[in-house]
Amino acid sequence: MPTLQLPDVNGKLYDYQLSNPIIFEPTHNEPFNRIAYSAAHVVIRDEPNNSSKSETNIDWDSTLSFRRYLWGLGLGVAEAMDTAQRGMGLSWPMALELIRRSLDAASDYSGAQIACGIGTDHLQIGDAKSIEGVISAYKMQSEAVEKFGGKLIIMASRELARLAKKPDDYAQVYSSLLSQVKQPVILHWLGDMFDPALAGYWGHSDIDEAMNNCIDVITQNQNKIDGIKISLLDKSMEIKMRRRLPAGVKMYTGDDFNFPELIVGDEQGYSHALLGIFSAIAPIASVALEQLSIGNSQGCLNLLNSTVALSRHIFQSPTRFYKTGIVFMAFLNGQQNHFKMLGEQQNSRSLSHLIELFKLADIAGLFVDPDLAKSRMEDIIKNNGPHS
Repeated sequence: MPTLQLPDVNGKLYDYQLSNPIIFEPTHNEPFNRIAYSAAHVVIRDEPNNSSKSETNIDWDSTLSFRRYLWGLGLGVAEAMDTAQRGMGLSWPMALELIRRSLDAASDYSGAQIACGIGTDHLQIGDAKSIEGVISAYKMQSEAVEKFGGKLIIMASRELARLAKKPDDYAQVYSSLLSQVKQPVILHWLGDMFDPALAGYWGHSDIDEAMNNCIDVITQNQNKIDGIKISLLDKSMEIKMRRRLPAGVKMYTGDDFNFPELIVGDEQGYSHALLGIFSAIAPIASVALEQLSIGNSQGCLNLLNSTVALSRHIFQSPTRFYKTGIVFMAFLNGQQNHFKMLGEQQNSRSLSHLIELFKLADIAGLFVDPDLAKSRMEDIIKNNGPHS
């Protein structure tokens, strides 16, 4: 196996030998018994004189190729979510174009699952003057996506978090929006570790009180709700909420720290998945879910647990910069030919962070071509990597 020199914490070089690659190939003999959405990133073009700050520089071929790769592994795509830098580089007009193109690409795959994020991010902070303004903003985006036939993921709104004065404000917004959607939606409760502007969402800083209000909203509108994704990185809160959901409303885990045991579940239920980490570990996730479908819960756990150290590293604080790790994995595995991101967010993680990511991915057996991964890691080190 190839060997490369990596710097230690003191900058001294040492030899690191890559592990033998592990081939993870799903048989597609059994349909998954969990719904599994992978939140996917966008790829920009790497061309002279093109700024990565410009979203018009999206490489549509590579971006859609990555989605086809996920569908080919049996995973769904959660489109235009925060993994695609929604609200951190990707504007609403470009998000809608991404949604349009992805829905069109999905039509080529029988049974391909795709759900699309909508929010109020076309508004600048302070644009909405009232709760009614938030409702109008949500409805504009929902109607735009529904014109393309897309299933909705209703993302949390920074403007709602800013304007809401009481829990009933959330009930008003969601009930008004849900009364008009064409098919059941997925709600999305994103914790402030992912976006500090969403602190106190659902009208309470106390997480239990926030959950109570969220459950009330779901109960009052359950015929319009397929499920809810929560990204709080707290497995006990997810399990607690999962057990309180009305019959027929699904829990989608967004817990990139504890997802294996949440997906496998217990005697009282389980979570489906809507995860950013699935983009980085897609082959393992696919084989693990297949094992779960044939009744091999322990096999599923073993496979998914082998990726937890990598996931926790990618999603370490500041958690909102996890997208850098997702893109870096795509670069190391040859799914894009450069390590650049919208808004130059490749610079949001240090070289030492990327080196540790490289080693954890290698240990998990995630490099399809170890020689390519080695070469690309060497280039990053040679160019001194991104600055923290």
